[in-house]
Amino acid sequence: MLVPVIGIEVHVELKSKSKVFSSSLNDFNAPINTNISLIDLAYPGTLPKMNKEVVDMALKAALTLNCKINKKMHFDRKNYFYPDLPKGYQITQADTPIGYDGYLEIDVDETKKRIEIERIHIEEDTCKSIHVGNETLLNYNRAGVPLIEIVTKPVITSSKEAILYLEALRENLLYLGISDVKIEEGSMRCEANVSLKEESSSVLGTKVEIKNIGSITNVGIGIEYEIERQKKLLQNGEKVTEETRRFCDKTNTTILMRVKETGNDYRYFPEPDMAYIELTDEEISDTLKSLPILPNQLRNKYKQKGINSNNINTIISNKEICDFFESIFDLTNQVMSANILTSEVLSYINKNKISLNETLLTKENFIKLIELLEKNVITTKHCKEIIPIMLEKGTNVEEIIKDLNIEVITDDNFVLDIINKVINENPNSVKDYKEGKDRAVKYLMGQVMKESKGKINPKDAMDKLISNLNNI
Repeated sequence: MLVPVIGIEVHVELKSKSKVFSSSLNDFNAPINTNISLIDLAYPGTLPKMNKEVVDMALKAALTLNCKINKKMHFDRKNYFYPDLPKGYQITQADTPIGYDGYLEIDVDETKKRIEIERIHIEEDTCKSIHVGNETLLNYNRAGVPLIEIVTKPVITSSKEAILYLEALRENLLYLGISDVKIEEGSMRCEANVSLKEESSSVLGTKVEIKNIGSITNVGIGIEYEIERQKKLLQNGEKVTEETRRFCDKTNTTILMRVKETGNDYRYFPEPDMAYIELTDEEISDTLKSLPILPNQLRNKYKQKGINSNNINTIISNKEICDFFESIFDLTNQVMSANILTSEVLSYINKNKISLNETLLTKENFIKLIELLEKNVITTKHCKEIIPIMLEKGTNVEEIIKDLNIEVITDDNFVLDIINKVINENPNSVKDYKEGKDRAVKYLMGQVMKESKGKINPKDAMDKLISNLNNI
């Protein structure tokens, strides 16, 4: 039986202030060909200079992924010719990556699995190629942008595992604050190496690399297609060729780009213009202590407070929402806050295609909203009306409630009068309830809310309604 063996390579652009080997600004949104220097343009005689901020960011990633650290590192030249590579070579780390032999743990069907990391190394990005008709234009803003490349060992066995790994990796890098990891903007780029082997054998099959994958979902689709393509070849007695293929999102297939190069094609040799970098035990220890709280730690923290798993995952997947939630976490009811943030607040910002930071929501106003909700002054239904005004205008929640005239009436006598009126006016429904027909109580409750114009607490009213019905 043939089984898949998959390895993932991920290139991540770091959001340092300047590029990795020059002082040019590192800014994705800058006008084309404005953030460039003589070093980026590969003028003869220019020398690269290492950006310490890049090393610090790469070290954070390596420690987060449980890697061993190379305390003494050098850079290498990876030689190949392509129009987007001004120097004719790329400065990278071949023999001494900053991190190696690490792992990232994922949950697969409620079972934990370690995805082993072979290496993390620092390198520079190339120019961005822009294809216009039969011409290719180059944006040198991206030349020299710092990258870390994260390479797994061939331990992934399905497209599902690959997707879970990439989602977990993206979350961790985002929460480290070292990258935007926006696949649509190219700050996180994924490539998959796929091969098949006999289940009983330890010998790996011929691997095929898939490039040009524009989303984590498409990584899974590309892997599935490639597994089936290779299976058909082998079942027909044909050989799988080691090659590079690109993913086509229009057909959800992979297309041949070129026969795979070997490592020797790149003629790696130590970069003569770069000094060795040495990390001290103190630097490594200080970086480890400075790591922020990461997604899995947040999951455990939220779970202990009784927040449901769907809300936890929704909060963590939106870092702005999570940062806001963390800022109020110890100041309010966490379960209620999570419910409102993941429903009304998230719905509003998604509908309007804005971020939470673009709204006028303040933590003080939100805390007051939850306080009033907890005291049954308002209901979750009222929040549908209140939240948009809070986000758009920043109006005090108590003023909004007053203006909309939606404050919940908590007077027990008022509530009981309405319930008794509804019971007296609907004897047939009362009879149905007594005969065990569940729909009857829902109808009666609807009449109670209608009679009160939605100004009483539904849970409190339901409890009183059932109590009165049972006493008839």
